[in-house]
Amino acid sequence: MGLRLFHISEEPAIEIFEPRPSPSDFAAITSNVVFAISGELLHNYLLPRQCPRVTYYQVPGTSAADKMEFFASSSADFIITVPSVWYESIKTTQLYCYEFAPDNFTLLDECAGYYISYKSEKPIGVRTVIDPISEILSRNAELRFSPAILPLATAVKKSTLGFSLIRMHNAKA
Repeated sequence: MGLRLFHISEEPAIEIFEPRPSPSDFAAITSNVVFAISGELLHNYLLPRQCPRVTYYQVPGTSAADKMEFFASSSADFIITVPSVWYESIKTTQLYCYEFAPDNFTLLDECAGYYISYKSEKPIGVRTVIDPISEILSRNAELRFSPAILPLATAVKKSTLGFSLIRMHNAKA
């Protein structure tokens, strides 16, 4: 199967996704866009939109030291760490997983799995996610809860891992 692209939302029944300003600065973005995430990294977005998270995985250049530090006790392919205070919200939030045809999308950030389109996009399908935690765990991802994620974010940024730091402006510690 070819490239599959998705957008996770807390909004049901979105018929058309209109290009909007990017929430983050990317030199490659020249105007408003529709964001999509690759199927491979979809698990990073199976959380409430505003939930801060540190996500990481091993890449071919990951050092043995980083494998030991970040994956020594895990057999998961991906790790997502969120603040503990978000547990109840994650457990009770219903999400909608919209799928897009990849035709108008271009790769923006391979490490994060981001794709963008400058055109209005009509989903080719939508699926309701009523249990985000089970959905994440079914994708060989480990979901961790921590009182503070900022120290982890700093360590991951300095590592040789593939990573994405999402909604970190919402992290308290």
